[in-house]
Amino acid sequence: MKKVIIVGAGIAGLTAGVYALQSGFDTTIYESHTIPGGACTSWRRKGYLFEGGLHWLTGSSPNTPLNKLWREVGALDDDTVIHNRDPFFALEYKGHTVYLYRDIDKLRQHFLEISPEDKTEIIRLCRDINKFTKISMPISDIKGVKVKERAAMPLSMLFSMLPALTRMSFYANQTAGEFSMRFKNPILRLLLQQVAGSENNAIAAIFTLATFASGDGGYPEGGSLDMAGRMAKRIENLGGTVQYGKKVDKVSVLNGIANGVIIDGEYIEADAVIVTRDTLAAVDTLFDDPIREPWAQKMREKTKPMLNTFICLGVKADLSDLPGSLYFIPEEPIFCGGVQLPSIGLNNYTGYAGYAPEGCTAMTSIIAGDRYNYWKACKANGTYESEKQKLAESFIGILEKKYPQTAGKIAVWDVATPLTYERYLGSYKGSWMSIIGKGDKMTTYPSKPESIQNVYFAGQRLSGPGGLPAAAETGRKAVQYLCRDTNTVFQGNI
Repeated sequence: MKKVIIVGAGIAGLTAGVYALQSGFDTTIYESHTIPGGACTSWRRKGYLFEGGLHWLTGSSPNTPLNKLWREVGALDDDTVIHNRDPFFALEYKGHTVYLYRDIDKLRQHFLEISPEDKTEIIRLCRDINKFTKISMPISDIKGVKVKERAAMPLSMLFSMLPALTRMSFYANQTAGEFSMRFKNPILRLLLQQVAGSENNAIAAIFTLATFASGDGGYPEGGSLDMAGRMAKRIENLGGTVQYGKKVDKVSVLNGIANGVIIDGEYIEADAVIVTRDTLAAVDTLFDDPIREPWAQKMREKTKPMLNTFICLGVKADLSDLPGSLYFIPEEPIFCGGVQLPSIGLNNYTGYAGYAPEGCTAMTSIIAGDRYNYWKACKANGTYESEKQKLAESFIGILEKKYPQTAGKIAVWDVATPLTYERYLGSYKGSWMSIIGKGDKMTTYPSKPESIQNVYFAGQRLSGPGGLPAAAETGRKAVQYLCRDTNTVFQGNI
């Protein structure tokens, strides 16, 4: 039995671990953090659980190919409760509220009531959403690998995707912000900008809308921590090991062949190493000589990291009367990193078991934007903690004014910056996805370098824009390459 070491217990590492064990490899995962999940993470403060990674899961629906993968690796099982909120979120603007419904007919009717002057664009958008509901992320096998059970996309599924494929270039060649300007009504513009971020190309927005409309994109109860915990338990049940608090400093390479890893100066031997730490960081930091192959150079030059700052609040009040996700324009300006925020988003976890004490509410707000250098400077000049507090207090003031029932009821606050994620993940600038901008193609990168044998890469950075599905798919793919190279049969299920 060949020994495999996996660097990182994020979703890619856990996925690779399950498939490697099922395929007969002696597998150990080394994780620098004290918990599994990587960017798919949550944390507790004074009895409140704050979701810091998973906000909806592509592949939560049993009608998708990705759902089979999630079940194979233990992320989902028959006991997992999936919440499909409808409407998914609401946006308030100048006394009006617009809702994002999952049901396409309901969405169309609602938008037409909000903005009859946008009838043509609304009908076209809803027609396209329906087309894109037929697209599912395919799970397939690499060429030449021996498998116990072949994975392939049915021809019927491929044919059903064709109408959407004819519309891809239309959305790819404009940002979501530019696409929103096709609508006359300002509240519809704002909603479409919030769906997937105004910087991303509009494909991200139409895919997100289609995911919800297809019945997919639910939130597994327990969120990131429970999902990663189930996967780690599957590793344990298969006889594998996850060693926490063990940061891999280097991949050991001798004569162009990876032969293990270095942890705290100790050499640990292996026949193969699967690196699931952020590839963009790993190619520069995990090898004595940084990898300079063309694909790695392209990744360095082309990657536009997606960064967030999280504000987390524990509120001693039942806020079940508020939507699960809500965006609004603050009456007073609020700044993060010296940049004024045009809107505020709230994720409300009232009613989710275990997220807050009885009668209380856990809330988070995600501030998108690359403010890495700002927080880095604060860290350097000693103002990091005070600036986080200033941001939290400004946010709380706005929240209390808008929702008086929260005034004086904030039990705990926390702010997680890109530096927080950088520290725990070792990812480039603390990012967990990449921005696919106007005209950008969804680039994929190889799972194995040409210059080093017996080393494989997996993780969200290999398949833009990233996210949990990309992490899982590349983890599976890395093990298929390992199986092909060792003439081993890939075992895709138990």
